[in-house]
Amino acid sequence: MADQYAQTPNGSEPPRLPSLRWEEPPEGPVVVLLDQTRLPAEEVELVCTDVPALVRAIQTLAVRGAPLLGITGAYGVALAAVRGYDVDEAAALLAGARPTAVNLAYGVRRAAGAYRVALEKGEGRERAAEAALAEARDLHREDAEASALMAGHGLALLDELLPGGGHRILTHCNTGALVSGGEGTAFAVALQAHRAGRLRRLWVDETRPLLQGARLTAYEAARSGMAYTLLTDNAAGSLFAAGEVDAVLIGADRIAADGAVANKVGSYPLAVLAKYHHVPFVVVAPTTTIDPHTPDGASIEVEQRAGQEVTELTAPPQVATGAGGGGLPVAPLGTQAYNPAFDVTPPELVTAIVTELGVVSPVTGGGIAELCARSRRVTIS
Repeated sequence: MADQYAQTPNGSEPPRLPSLRWEEPPEGPVVVLLDQTRLPAEEVELVCTDVPALVRAIQTLAVRGAPLLGITGAYGVALAAVRGYDVDEAAALLAGARPTAVNLAYGVRRAAGAYRVALEKGEGRERAAEAALAEARDLHREDAEASALMAGHGLALLDELLPGGGHRILTHCNTGALVSGGEGTAFAVALQAHRAGRLRRLWVDETRPLLQGARLTAYEAARSGMAYTLLTDNAAGSLFAAGEVDAVLIGADRIAADGAVANKVGSYPLAVLAKYHHVPFVVVAPTTTIDPHTPDGASIEVEQRAGQEVTELTAPPQVATGAGGGGLPVAPLGTQAYNPAFDVTPPELVTAIVTELGVVSPVTGGGIAELCARSRRVTIS
């Protein structure tokens, strides 16, 4: 196979762009987001002054990725509290913006819980708002710390599974700094391998229909100077058949109690291919993505998105014109489209789940329960 790839020149990595931050200008606090719908063509920020603006950003995927959605939800509650809006209403709007990503509701619950506890102590709305903001900042910091820990655990697992280095990793969707308070989940592991001189190739699925792999993962890989190659989703099978994949690394939007994993649609076929070709299939996600209240994969609610994302190629916002958003039709008018945002991979196809607390392998309900118990002990202590 021809060894063609894109790579940035050697040298120090560029500074990481913050995907989200809290600011307090004179006119009032805001949540500032890097608009991911405009990448890689433009690095443009959205300034959200209220919760409806944040909800729109979440639903249009201007901000996305399970861990970052949790952080966004927490800051959204804090924004409502500090600006004097109805916190319960804001929490409900935020938690329902995207149903599959469990981190979103988790972040909302944490900030809203801190707000309510402060009120119950008689501290007043201003102090309660400060408590919500402090909780959001804690979650942001914890996610960055979890990202670094997952990167270390993940690289150690790769070195155990694939002695000798020279890892050729296939990834799907986007799992880097754009989805995290740190350097990401699965992408952070590949980045750690790159920095250690043990990444030979990062294979990047384009990730139809919204091309998060092509637009976002390739963008992050290029900024980091990684050797990467972009492929269409339906080329993955030929890549496995050619013996060019050593491991698959993906993230997760929800992990059920039995170890079933919901992730960007297209992940399940990769798991099947990996199983057939005896290639490790590894999920990298923080423990906040595990939902012990969802018993199995069949119980995971999978978000269904607009068919227009499939029947049209949507122009980037900076060049789109007209009320229709500038989409280029690729199917006959009136074509119905099946467009689930995620699919579910059963635990028997998952080699390991890497979290900040360590690795679960084999992936079983018992292993997930033990990890959740450890997570509770760490949180309490």
